Amino acid sequence: MEKRILIVEDEPLIAKDLSYILEDIGIKDVSLALSYDDAREILKEKNFELALLDINLSDDKDGVDLAHFINSEVHIPFIFITSYYNSSTVARAKVTQPLAYLLKPFNKHDIQINVEMALYKADHIKENVSIFLREKSGTIQLEINDIVYLEAQSNYTKIVTPSKEIIASQTLKAILSKLPEAQFVRTHKSFATRIDQITMIKGGYVYLNDEKVPIGRSYKDDFQKRISII
Repeated sequence: MEKRILIVEDEPLIAKDLSYILEDIGIKDVSLALSYDDAREILKEKNFELALLDINLSDDKDGVDLAHFINSEVHIPFIFITSYYNSSTVARAKVTQPLAYLLKPFNKHDIQINVEMALYKADHIKENVSIFLREKSGTIQLEINDIVYLEAQSNYTKIVTPSKEIIASQTLKAILSKLPEAQFVRTHKSFATRIDQITMIKGGYVYLNDEKVPIGRSYKDDFQKRISII
């Protein structure tokens, strides 16, 4: 799968230079945001495997604020970019748990090493056998292999397992970003299923033993590619 990276940098020339370097190292799907607000809107509309965040955005809210938003709502790994590295900046930034820091001025070699390492770490984080989810009673741990399907319910997500249903206080998009992409497929704007739970596909529905979920028109082609219908 082609990796998607978001660059958040308020200096257009630096943002463009970063995008060209990423393209040179094989990352073709690169999006640019010049401000905190721009980045939030893009993150709501598109999924990414990694974000490069300039700490010192010329906004009321900076890259550290954006990192907190990512951790609470989007759940993707990120690398901080900064032109200086003082103790107060480090104190604010480190609690957000970035995968790396890039100091300006940077070069292609620095970017390639840090981006490749961050993507590798992110892929292996997703290979964990369980995830932590917030629900009304607190934070719970759920085995990934217990999930049958997920259903979006506004800003919440219903997670169905063989023995229970969980209402997580996170969006479907946020939860899917934590799960191994190879094991789950989106069938509809409101539904995603674990691929190995599918028992039959018929009449615009995916059947998962006694359960069924719809296949949305705009998701049908991608769904068929993912499960290799012949």
